[in-house]
Amino acid sequence: MVRPGSPTPLWGAAGKAGYALSCVAAALVLAVSGFSYFVVRDVSSIGGSHAINSGPSIGAQNILLMGLESRTDWNGNVLPNDILNALHAGSRQGVLYEGVGGNATNTLILIHIPAGGKKAIGFSIPRDDWVTFPQTYDGQHTGKIDQAYGDALAEKESEVRQQHPNMSQSQVAFQGNEAGRAATVATVESFTGVHIDHFAEINLDGFYELAKVLGGVQVCLKHPVALDTYSGFYAKKAGYQHLNAKMALAFVRQRHGLINGDLDRTHRQQAFLASVMQQLRTEGVLGDLTKINSLLSVAKQYVITDSGWNLLDFATQMRSLTSGSLSFNTLPIESYITIEGQSANQVDVPYIQQLIHDTFYPAPRPSGSSGPRPKATATVSAAEAAATTVDVYNGGSTPGLAGDVSTALVKDGFTAGQVSNTTALPATQVLYGTGAAASGAKIASLFGVSATASAAVAPGHVQVNLGATAKVPGATASPSNSATAPPTTGAQGGAVIAKNGIPCVD
Repeated sequence: MVRPGSPTPLWGAAGKAGYALSCVAAALVLAVSGFSYFVVRDVSSIGGSHAINSGPSIGAQNILLMGLESRTDWNGNVLPNDILNALHAGSRQGVLYEGVGGNATNTLILIHIPAGGKKAIGFSIPRDDWVTFPQTYDGQHTGKIDQAYGDALAEKESEVRQQHPNMSQSQVAFQGNEAGRAATVATVESFTGVHIDHFAEINLDGFYELAKVLGGVQVCLKHPVALDTYSGFYAKKAGYQHLNAKMALAFVRQRHGLINGDLDRTHRQQAFLASVMQQLRTEGVLGDLTKINSLLSVAKQYVITDSGWNLLDFATQMRSLTSGSLSFNTLPIESYITIEGQSANQVDVPYIQQLIHDTFYPAPRPSGSSGPRPKATATVSAAEAAATTVDVYNGGSTPGLAGDVSTALVKDGFTAGQVSNTTALPATQVLYGTGAAASGAKIASLFGVSATASAAVAPGHVQVNLGATAKVPGATASPSNSATAPPTTGAQGGAVIAKNGIPCVD
């Protein structure tokens, strides 16, 4: 059935995007390039939504990737049992009568493409961040950021049914989803302080079909993973391994059993996208017309973008983008809170807006400063700080000190990395890897010590080994209550660091 109101036909069960599933959509719109004239018409037919006013398709632009938790298609029909079973996504009975699924945007990734398209910078937005909506949706003015879509959809569908009681289910569903998309984009714009030019979304079934076309995906795990009965994911070993389509879906959906839950799942989403980018570029997919046509065939059924996004023009400037020039971070949270009976993330909105602005639109460096920055400087720009991952290890006797120091450095603009304990140390040490000299010097000055270059520290990283007398920078007392501190593994803001194009994650 053709979706009501859609300017181009999109066939099949194009259900609302689930979890991290916009990763494949992102891979398509970021990596698609070099298409021959045979597929021009197919690329042009991807789209379908008029929920926003599209921005430019050439030059600098911001793109929002949305993944919706829903087991229904765009026409409001519950997906067949065989598909739900294959996707480990419950049953029709559960969806219809037991509240399984929903219309929350469990995945939100904001990507900035600078002019020229040679790199991309992305921030994942934790779904539980508590925000103020730009307007009231279904009676709600505040809530988790992932609620905007479902609230706006419910409000619109109720309104349409009252005004047009004879309207078909598919037409009602179309208008509801359009309202959800518009609300999500408006909420993310209000929260982040940046304008969104385009968006892309995909569903559970679409992810599965695209992953099959790709032949699965290679991932890297830091350790074996026990069976998660919610998602169906497990891994008998650590390291690099190939996942078939079904396990790839389980990989990006898992949050139960992970140390940091949704935040660790966010890292998996980022890692998956980088891995697919690498696969598209290195395994000849983009040079194989048969595979391109297969990908586009599925994309036309399941990928939804704003209708004004000219993907062919976009692809023209993205030809040089590789997984190595695609970097991701996760927006930081301040603490876990319970508000209105819901578990949520407390966030510092002004800080987040400044972080995103400085990362997406860094101030130009002074004339004549194109060379390396002096190693001795204790000054670091906001963009440099955000690009530096700080790993903190507690060698002192104060419990939880490493987590509190990491939190303090995140507030100073640095990106959180690993947080753990180490052997007892008499004095604090600050070590830095390639490209992190300025940040190392700045951080060392906070502890009254000197920074030292170390080949053992990863590029772009600073390692802080806390000594016996170390305190939180700027603090005069013991660290705060660790019960309200961010996750001790530093997952909230850490970057996904790729090795050979495929990042290793929990």
